[in-house]
Amino acid sequence: MTTMTDTALAEFKMPDVGEGLTEAEILKWYVQPGDTVTDGQVVCEVETAKAAVELPIPFNGVVQELRFPEGTTVDVGQVIIAVDVSGGAGGGAPATAEQATVPEPPQAAEPVTAAEPEAEPAAPEGRKPVLVGYGVAESSTKRRARKPAASETPAAPAAPAAESAPAPAPAPQSPSLNGHNGVRPLAKPPVRKLAKDLGVDLATITPSGPDGIITREDVHAAVAPAPAAAPAPQAPEATEAPAPTPAAAPVVSTDARETRIPVKGVRKATAQAMVGSAFTAPHVTEFVTIDVTRTMKLVEELKQDKAFEGLRVNPLLFISKALLVAIKRNPDVNAAWDEANQEIVQKHYVNLGIAAATPRGLIVPNIKDAHAKTLPELAESLGELVSTARAGKTSPGAMQGGTVTITNVGVFGVDTGTPILNPGESAILAVGAIKLQPWVHKGKVKPRQVTTLALSFDHRLVDGELGSKVLADVAAILEQPKRLMTWA
Repeated sequence: MTTMTDTALAEFKMPDVGEGLTEAEILKWYVQPGDTVTDGQVVCEVETAKAAVELPIPFNGVVQELRFPEGTTVDVGQVIIAVDVSGGAGGGAPATAEQATVPEPPQAAEPVTAAEPEAEPAAPEGRKPVLVGYGVAESSTKRRARKPAASETPAAPAAPAAESAPAPAPAPQSPSLNGHNGVRPLAKPPVRKLAKDLGVDLATITPSGPDGIITREDVHAAVAPAPAAAPAPQAPEATEAPAPTPAAAPVVSTDARETRIPVKGVRKATAQAMVGSAFTAPHVTEFVTIDVTRTMKLVEELKQDKAFEGLRVNPLLFISKALLVAIKRNPDVNAAWDEANQEIVQKHYVNLGIAAATPRGLIVPNIKDAHAKTLPELAESLGELVSTARAGKTSPGAMQGGTVTITNVGVFGVDTGTPILNPGESAILAVGAIKLQPWVHKGKVKPRQVTTLALSFDHRLVDGELGSKVLADVAAILEQPKRLMTWA
């Protein structure tokens, strides 16, 4: 993630965040040129498609340049900050082998230009800065040309000029360099999915995106000729980033009748995931309306119980426990579909996802091994999950590996819905608003606490009988919560 130059400048690159992500947005800089930084100091906050995380600098020195302003989406491997580590006026520590990276093999998508110095000799193995929640990927960073040719610069987007600094684009490649001889074509997961659906071999496509990444347009162009595009404007020669100006601000039309909001980060990833899930997994949704008066009474009683002192006790706690018990009674529902191997993967653990609305969009962190937790432990985990999500501090690891999900649309006063599966999961339970309604109870119409549950499931994994049993079990427990003792 770092490189050294002949002038004792250490360059820190956007780290490889793994999980198929190739970019991140710079949300906030905590340092400015001239500031002294030390090894491990957090210099900026970035938002990937999964979460917002803070990046620590891996060396000592004085900040010389911030390559991109706040609000810019930067590709993994691009240099985002340059630091003088010569130990001069800024008092930074001398550069050491720990601050240099081992030279990387040349990438077909990133030819080295004459303007870029040759890689330095290999340095001894040292400290490798790692993005929180991920490991080190040895081949994650790539050499970049220092200055793009004007004809190679892509057309600027309609967003404000500060959306991103002029980024170098690779020279046109032959299909053999892109996909053959064991080199994996560079493309984001949605683009790979599109190519698979259209029957296009990525290895035969000449990429047009930054750093040799294959775009959706490239895939469509491989199927049918694309309409002629307007010529790209000439790019400026300067490689200096524009003044730090937020680029994600909404763009209002001249007559103030429309507002355009850039889709990026969590919201962009959610949109792509939902489209992929909706058109990949055959969804089935079933509904049941139930009387949860007894569960609501138990919630109020446990709020006074010393065993739950300091913990959040609410209906979601019992709904979560009811779903976990239903899965224990019907374990085949807890599975995943392996498209590559055409296999059903049964999970013997439950990572319970809880859909959470945040200022950056909808995220689904999950409670690891929720099936093994007692009721107080589950209450504690739910409280931590919600508070972390509201603070915008959910880690990428907390949103990976979910098996089933609960979405509580009732908090918005909604009775029910048809939820879309979280990608890779087998089922999602939507919980509607709990309201006083007329209900036949013991032969008489009385006001009771009533709600509607909706269970969506992947029909490749779960047939109607199994899905109905799971939903019926959840409903039965919430109607008679004593079943938590007899069925658990």
